Amino acid sequence: MTAAENVCYTLINVPMDSEPPSEISLKNDLKGDVKLKTEALKKVIIMILNGEKLPGLLMTIIRFVLPLQDHTIKKLLLVFWEIVPKTTPDGRLLQEMILVCDAYRKDLQHPNEFIRGSTLRFLCKLKEAELLEPLMPAIRACLEHRHSYVRRNAVLAIYTIYRNFEHLIPDAPELIHDFLVNEKDASCKRNAFMMLIHADQDRALDYLSTCIDQVQTFGDILQLVIVELIYKVCHANPSERARFIRCIYNLLQSSSPAVKYEAAGTLVTLSSAPTAIKAAAQCYIDLIIKESDNNVKLIVLDRLIELKEHPSHERVLQDLVMDILRVLSTPDLEVRKKTLQLALDLVSSRNVEELVIVLKKEVIKTNNVTEHEDTDKYRQLLVRTLHSCSVRFPDMAANVIPVLMEFLSDNNEAAAADVLEFVREAIQRFDNLRPLIVEKMLEVFHAIKSVKIYRGALWILGEYCSTKEDIQSVMTEVRRSLGEIPIVESEIKKEAGELKPEEEVSVGPVQKLVTEMGTYATQSALSSSRPAKKEEDRPPLRGFLLDGDFFVAASLATTLTKIALQYVSLVQEKKKQNSFIAEAMLLMATILHLGKSSLPKKPITDDDVDRISLCLKVLSECSPLMNDIFNKECRQSLSHMLSAKLEEEKLSQKKESEKRNVTVQPDDPISFMQLTAKNEMSSKEDQFQLSLLAAMGNTQRKEAADPLASKLNKVTQLTGFSDPVYAEAYVHVNQYDIVLDVLVVNQTSDTLQNCTLELATLGDLKLVEKPSPLTLAPHDFANIKANVKVASTENGIIFGNIVYDVSGAASDRNCVVLSDIHIDIMDYIQPASCTDAEFRQMWAEFEWENKVTVNTNIIDLNEYLQHILKSTNMKCLTPEKALSGYCGFMAANLYARSIFGEDALANVSIEKPIHLGPEAPVTGHIRIRAKSQGMALSLGDKINLSQKKTSL
Repeated sequence: MTAAENVCYTLINVPMDSEPPSEISLKNDLKGDVKLKTEALKKVIIMILNGEKLPGLLMTIIRFVLPLQDHTIKKLLLVFWEIVPKTTPDGRLLQEMILVCDAYRKDLQHPNEFIRGSTLRFLCKLKEAELLEPLMPAIRACLEHRHSYVRRNAVLAIYTIYRNFEHLIPDAPELIHDFLVNEKDASCKRNAFMMLIHADQDRALDYLSTCIDQVQTFGDILQLVIVELIYKVCHANPSERARFIRCIYNLLQSSSPAVKYEAAGTLVTLSSAPTAIKAAAQCYIDLIIKESDNNVKLIVLDRLIELKEHPSHERVLQDLVMDILRVLSTPDLEVRKKTLQLALDLVSSRNVEELVIVLKKEVIKTNNVTEHEDTDKYRQLLVRTLHSCSVRFPDMAANVIPVLMEFLSDNNEAAAADVLEFVREAIQRFDNLRPLIVEKMLEVFHAIKSVKIYRGALWILGEYCSTKEDIQSVMTEVRRSLGEIPIVESEIKKEAGELKPEEEVSVGPVQKLVTEMGTYATQSALSSSRPAKKEEDRPPLRGFLLDGDFFVAASLATTLTKIALQYVSLVQEKKKQNSFIAEAMLLMATILHLGKSSLPKKPITDDDVDRISLCLKVLSECSPLMNDIFNKECRQSLSHMLSAKLEEEKLSQKKESEKRNVTVQPDDPISFMQLTAKNEMSSKEDQFQLSLLAAMGNTQRKEAADPLASKLNKVTQLTGFSDPVYAEAYVHVNQYDIVLDVLVVNQTSDTLQNCTLELATLGDLKLVEKPSPLTLAPHDFANIKANVKVASTENGIIFGNIVYDVSGAASDRNCVVLSDIHIDIMDYIQPASCTDAEFRQMWAEFEWENKVTVNTNIIDLNEYLQHILKSTNMKCLTPEKALSGYCGFMAANLYARSIFGEDALANVSIEKPIHLGPEAPVTGHIRIRAKSQGMALSLGDKINLSQKKTSL
């Protein structure tokens, strides 16, 4: 084991600027008063930690410091004796240590419980059997001390001595078993039971068998150890399950949340019976509801989701959907999101009705609450969940739609847009619901506040109004929403009536404005002097138009054309036909007139003029071809889009179910539990061991096909082969920190003292602790470990040098500068998915953009896209169907999320320059957008590097 890997019990902060004192001054201080002795002892400890030997001070400390009764000095001495070399170079114990041993024997019999307890803790760290042997009777006696602090440390001391030197106390398990039977204190019982688990499992089981009915009355720390023992025993010997499963069931009722959590996790691994799974799931749900910490809620929810992944457990959880929905009372959005997703995955025809009732109540609740910032997002989540339920269970749509359509008039555009999307899909899919949806739409139409929702509602009404009465109602609503026509005349009259003569005379300066196309527009004084207070009185559609939003006018023109053509086919009377068409044409003409006037804040665009003019022409001619295009083709396009979307969802669900279904190959061996040897049982992973490894950051990742090769890929050479000190680093990236394992080789024939690795970081990296100095023998090597914390996703650089002294040389310290270590951003980026609407919203919000020009030797568009996805860890959001086929051009949206929750968006626009021949490489641009500058730049650098490296 290298020096850097020795177990470190005590961390001491060392001020780097202080000058190390001489041995003579330390000797004098150690003979002074208590205060001087304390300071001197601290300096001695720091010097020994830095590699100094100081053998001359050992006897001084034994004579002048060891006999003192001061508690601070006693505490410092424990640290000193832990780190001081206790043996001669040939491995024999120093003679002076006999005196130390005698002093500690006295401390073990000291009347003060703190001194006894801390001495026992120190003995756990001793690795010399000769020192421990004379102390054994005193350690045994401490098991009967009146104070629990002494007793529990005595148990720990006996355990470590038994584990390291069994011959010193061969009867330890028996001794501790007897102690455990008579002990009353929870912490002492826990330590004793822990020792029995690891030292003599049979005795631990015997003790547990005698008190298995009282387990519920034990303290939570002991209950946790009991759960661990039961798990380990049943893991190693499954035939024991029946004996202990009742005990685990009882522990589910424990008052401690930690015990309940561990007991539920253990129960699931021990039994797959529906009753066990149900009890564990119920326990998890109770924990989520009762625990106030959101992180705990999310962790336990993840355990429930893991349960659901098992096909046989899913059915059990389906019966608990209503209990899971109780978690929605938590105000945290992330918890609600996960809960709704879980409920949606578990919903079945048996419980969908109850689920929908609960969700409807939740939606109505959000209507009354406005003060919380996440309310709008939560409403959106609920709408989407109800949408998914209605698509999967069409019978539910009739109950859901009336409630949701109230939200079309909501101030929050995102939630209203989700409702609109749902309504559009429902009206297309469910013919029987069309009259109901049209009726509700007409009811809420005048209350819609957002122009985007207004456009969508107009389209739905134009497309699906099929009766004469409905068409008349739409026309009435449109007239009501547009107000008095002609618009221009009525607006001028209104202003003329409300303006005073002198206000009309004082004409302001004529303002010249530049439009988006770069042309000049003139804004007259008439429009700028309109009073603002009257804007509130305007009908909604009129308000949109006067604000200059003429895209809604183009939508209105299309809707009017559709309903007019539909009216003509329904009503045979020529006079009524002409009257209706004339009315529709009048509305379009008056909007065109308004657009051309100076009244709106922005003039009408040429596109909208063309659209409205086209609709006027269609209505004036009424040709059958146009009738088909307006009334049939539009609906077919929607139908195609919805069916493609449904197909995609079914495909992804199929892939999910295929993942979950465990396939057994014909030649797979069958393992019979009863015939399995005990050592073969270890093939199953120990959950406690796995969680411990995960906490220590030692989780075994799935490496590439050859794990050695993939590890070697991460080795960075830091110095040259001809440098006096050679160094290379293996960069191990955990989730939030990086461990550098640096191999340092002394290539000289001299001993290098105080060989120190000095590191500094650039970017969002932070060095946790400075590596301690080493002494390297000639041609010796050592491993130094350094931890670096990572705070955000951006390319970081670690740089530094190695400094050392050559023993015997009078020169200054030598220094070897190291190469930079570049931290790869890809270790923090994971593929993720989001909806098109979310992507567009983030694209608009994110302020950092990095535009990368495609510079590659790949000649195929699809191949280039796949290469970019592989090298950037991003996910392609554009569906496979949209990318299939070949047209010489490709556009795709990519998305990823970092482990810190940062989003990264990219848009790939590439083409194949056909005029340069078939072997011409792909050209184009990749635009990256992110919230932080570091993320956008780092991703751009990664794309630049990877596209250049490609070799075909």
